[in-house]
Amino acid sequence: MEYRNTSSILTRIQNLENNVDDFFLISNGITVSFMQAGFACLEAGCVNSKNVTNIIMKNVLDTFLCAIGYWLIGYSLAYSPGNAFMGYSHWAGFGVEDSSMAFWFYQFIFAATAATIISGAVAERCNFIAYIVYSSVVSGFVYPIVSHWVWAEDGWLNKLGFVDFAGSSAVHLLAGVCSLVAAILLGPRIGRFENGKVVDKPGHSIPLIGIGGLILISGFMAFNCGSLHQISKPKSGEITARIIINTVMGGGGASIIILILCKTGLIGVSKWTFTTTLNATITGMVSVAAGANQLTTIGALLTGMCACFVYLLIRQTLIYFEIDDPLESVAVHLGGGLFGVISVSFFTRSGFMYGGRKKAADILFYNFIGAIAIIAWSGALSIILFGALKLTGYLRVSETVELEGLDITEHNEPAYPAQGWHRSPSLVSNYNINTAHLNQPTEILSRKSQDSSTVDISSDEFKNYKS
Repeated sequence: MEYRNTSSILTRIQNLENNVDDFFLISNGITVSFMQAGFACLEAGCVNSKNVTNIIMKNVLDTFLCAIGYWLIGYSLAYSPGNAFMGYSHWAGFGVEDSSMAFWFYQFIFAATAATIISGAVAERCNFIAYIVYSSVVSGFVYPIVSHWVWAEDGWLNKLGFVDFAGSSAVHLLAGVCSLVAAILLGPRIGRFENGKVVDKPGHSIPLIGIGGLILISGFMAFNCGSLHQISKPKSGEITARIIINTVMGGGGASIIILILCKTGLIGVSKWTFTTTLNATITGMVSVAAGANQLTTIGALLTGMCACFVYLLIRQTLIYFEIDDPLESVAVHLGGGLFGVISVSFFTRSGFMYGGRKKAADILFYNFIGAIAIIAWSGALSIILFGALKLTGYLRVSETVELEGLDITEHNEPAYPAQGWHRSPSLVSNYNINTAHLNQPTEILSRKSQDSSTVDISSDEFKNYKS
């Protein structure tokens, strides 16, 4: 009887630990899923106001399209029993036990994140059909294969000794390479480069960019710490705290460097540039993901500082070759991800910085091989995927559609409809201020709405105002 009671207690403790671990994964997964809102706001703010609906819709659909693709084949390729290259069972969820559902959910969110990163590089000119295709393929096939290599017990990179704790390579490097290929094959936005000169095309809303950035900063903390996958083992809480602190320190290191470079005029004009600072900060947080559980605090800070220079180098290289990346997805994620997997051999407790020469050299070698393999895999499949879309005419919208804006031509739903600008002329006239330059759309709309007719926002009069 005593034995049975002891056994029952142990079983209940084990069940409690499993529930706590599942809740840890689920709660972090939900937090990471909110990064879709962050990417949506960031991308929407970085594009012209005529393309905001298109951006928001793509980010909304990312979650659900990726869920279907990951359910059908993605999880099977990534984590079902198989060989060193991929898994090959549990298709469409068959055979996946309930005890694995929390893990399934968390990994699906990673797949959706990899897919949504690409949309920033193709913003304002990508065909919606192309988006549906690449989002499904990347989340359902391209990413799962790499995640099997890196994290599955029988994955060849995992067996080799490759180190990537939270996806610097498997998520960010992969998405950055896909973004680069997509941006090259798509070509730049109309008017981005003219006669060898760079034409600035600023986004329409800094506040939206800021809100999106703040959401992403919080999301990256959950993104990295959730990769521990459990919280019930001894010292798991301490490791989780270290991961979060290292994530913040990585962003902090990058922000210090970029602020100095911006204000001293070493990059551009001598101003505190917000968008550049935000992107550099995100790059720093991306770079520490690979070793977030092993980096020392100073190591995370130095990783972020160095990643900032990588970000700037890649950004300028893209501009030099006239590759248009509206959100700098390539510089942020390819740059941060690549440097992240390399930095593990330098700034962790067993790295070169702390005298661990033999182990650090092994990690550097294995991670270099892994990075090359991931670049080759994601690059080759991206060339096939986006190349096929280009050859069939489904990759890029027409020049007319691009100039008119995707909100009207693709969705017939402007983010900022002209009718929403209407204000009462009598109310405006009560204020003794000069608002002539602001009230032109009101005057146009008021005159055209007196007979209850529909306002034609494509009219020459309205176009002249917008220009």
